[in-house]
Amino acid sequence: MATLRDIRRRIGAVRNTAKITSAMKMVSAAKMRRAHNAIENALPYFSKLEDTVSNLISIANDYSNPFIETRSEIKNIAIVLIGSDRGLCGSFNTNLFKSLNIHIEDFKKQYPNANFHIVPVGKKAVSFVKRFKIDTIREFSDIFSKLRFEDAQQIVASLTNLYLNNEVDKIFLFYNEFINILKQVPQLKQLFPIEPAIEQTNIKSLDYIFEPSKEQILDVLIPKLIDARVWKALLESNAAEQAARMMAMDNATSNANDLIRMLELQYNKERQASITKEMLEIVGGAEALKSK
Repeated sequence: MATLRDIRRRIGAVRNTAKITSAMKMVSAAKMRRAHNAIENALPYFSKLEDTVSNLISIANDYSNPFIETRSEIKNIAIVLIGSDRGLCGSFNTNLFKSLNIHIEDFKKQYPNANFHIVPVGKKAVSFVKRFKIDTIREFSDIFSKLRFEDAQQIVASLTNLYLNNEVDKIFLFYNEFINILKQVPQLKQLFPIEPAIEQTNIKSLDYIFEPSKEQILDVLIPKLIDARVWKALLESNAAEQAARMMAMDNATSNANDLIRMLELQYNKERQASITKEMLEIVGGAEALKSK
């Protein structure tokens, strides 16, 4: 049975843990707000770029670009798996990795002759593919500590080389999309070849004058769109990670407080039992003296 000293020590240890988890919750909340603001500020650019490229592709007759051309035979598929660099974020990575296995099984049915490769982004994604010995062709870790647009460009440069050198025929982005503080949903988006947005503004009937030509404009905008899609995926994953960590730390703090209350109740019961025992011993000793 635990002594009063043991219980006091445990209460102190749990209180210290609660202070740490509470501080981590506040830090994650601040980081999540910054990450969410970054997404909100960039959304108009992402949206307009998607619409512009989609509209131009729809009216650019006989335009040829390796990034929009579908290949007749799919031999190799790469999935960019965007996880986190740090843990203590609940089921953020676990749900993502479970969903990855489901998507790979679906892909195997759709592309039975294709080989699958993973490009892990984030320390947890890298350790996941290494632990299960999944085939990787590139890896990027420790980028979320100070996320920069240059990181997205570096990833795009590596993926572009793989695609243009015919090492892979399709590339997908797989990451957690930030919906709200309580909800982060794994999303699979095709990166190469580029799929135009489904909803396109009908500008075929409008008489636009392009300077330079539509083809030259697309040659400039398509690489920017690729960078933007990868950057958006990184921003979404970062915001989702901070939200998941904030909720995990909030739950941990609540559990620690519940445990403290339970230990204090146990401590008071043990203390009361100890006092009662001492009183009984005193009374018993007094009665023994009287009987002599």
